[in-house]
Amino acid sequence: MTDFSLAAEDYLVTRRAMGYKLSEQGRLLRQFVAYLEDRGAEHLTIADAVSWATQPPDGAMSWWAFRLGVVRPFARYLSTLDAITEVPPAGLLPEPNHRIVPYIYSDDDLEQVLDAAGRLAPEHRADTYKTLICLVAVTGMRCGEAVRLDRDDVDLDEGLLTIRNSKFNKSRQVPVHPTTVVALRAYAERRDRRRPKPKAPSFFTSAIGTRLLRDNVSTVFPRLVREAGLGRGASGRLPRMHDLRHTFAVKCVIGWYRAGVDVDARLPLLSTFLGHVSPRETYWYLTGVPELLELAMEQMDHATAGATR
Repeated sequence: MTDFSLAAEDYLVTRRAMGYKLSEQGRLLRQFVAYLEDRGAEHLTIADAVSWATQPPDGAMSWWAFRLGVVRPFARYLSTLDAITEVPPAGLLPEPNHRIVPYIYSDDDLEQVLDAAGRLAPEHRADTYKTLICLVAVTGMRCGEAVRLDRDDVDLDEGLLTIRNSKFNKSRQVPVHPTTVVALRAYAERRDRRRPKPKAPSFFTSAIGTRLLRDNVSTVFPRLVREAGLGRGASGRLPRMHDLRHTFAVKCVIGWYRAGVDVDARLPLLSTFLGHVSPRETYWYLTGVPELLELAMEQMDHATAGATR
């Protein structure tokens, strides 16, 4: 019988020695190993890999493909130790090659999701999810960035969040509005009253005082969306937490158009704020919602009219 835990740790050590960070992949691989051990599996099979990868059942195909992509290189490594290991073939769960149309949340949509989060139990869990969702919505941060925040990364006196070693191994500081500072300070005070002796340095904590896990957020948020009664968007799938990031970007640009400012000149600022390598990546976030298209056309018309005078 294969010792999956030992093999997984050896695999991660080997890969990290080659320069791979594997932070998210490492967490997922350990979850997969726990899944195999709970099932009493003696060898890694394609059936078990696919069964684990396609969770949650209503998840996105791209997420399923990512999860299976975590298993595949580990299976190849494991096959050198256990010849019976089955390696999932590439393309078994193909990731869609088209861009997923994001869901743009209305203010009412967000309120409904927050109401659902407020019904979580126990009280601290509800408090954590409401604050986390609000922070992502008003800053456009990636969910993983918010979850990884440590207390030292949240400077409430200066109103600055420090995001360390995020996507593309970049770090940045994100200024937050004074109202956001008030909300974060209030959450921190309630958190510390409930557990004055923290079990982790993280800013957001679970009900038992440990670091909130991204994987748990990925499981809970779809349930909140369903309880909120939000329908499937243009992509035919439920709204994602990552869509809050798209929503932030779109609403920011809409605000600029309404204010009559030069959007092209300000786009690099938004790109830096979101942690993108260049404005080109930010353009992907600017989904052609009707209001945004209308405002862009109006600005183009004004520019054209001025050029012909």
